[in-house]
Amino acid sequence: MINNVTLTGRLTKDPELRYSQSGTAFTNSTIAVQRNFTNQQGERESDFIRLTASGKRAETFANYCHKGSLIGVTGEIRTGSYDKNGQKVYTTDVNVNQLTFLESKSQSSNNHQATNQQQPPASDPFANSSNGKQIDISDDDLPF
Repeated sequence: MINNVTLTGRLTKDPELRYSQSGTAFTNSTIAVQRNFTNQQGERESDFIRLTASGKRAETFANYCHKGSLIGVTGEIRTGSYDKNGQKVYTTDVNVNQLTFLESKSQSSNNHQATNQQQPPASDPFANSSNGKQIDISDDDLPF
């Protein structure tokens, strides 16, 4: 069975480092991952995904990442539940197995902007710049 997730995005809050009674470090945070498409209003939406880490990885995560940091994570989906006021609450988290810093420390500390800030639309590589119309490409034009 495969349970593998790869995400790239910005942290929405500083990781919270805590220690269990046995001394194991663990942390929680949330990453905003921008979708690859725009909605009907032409805006990009983001998904906010909870992250967890433990041990040395949790300490590294908490010490070197902060709100707005651009990171890549690889991990696995973990589900759980707990009771709150007599009702069962279900949770879904990504347990971080690998953490990658995607910008330098100076870029990261200077970048505390909102995660879902409007990005300019990418130019269409298949648009004909002289008349702005789409280039007609058929399957016969492809080399494979």
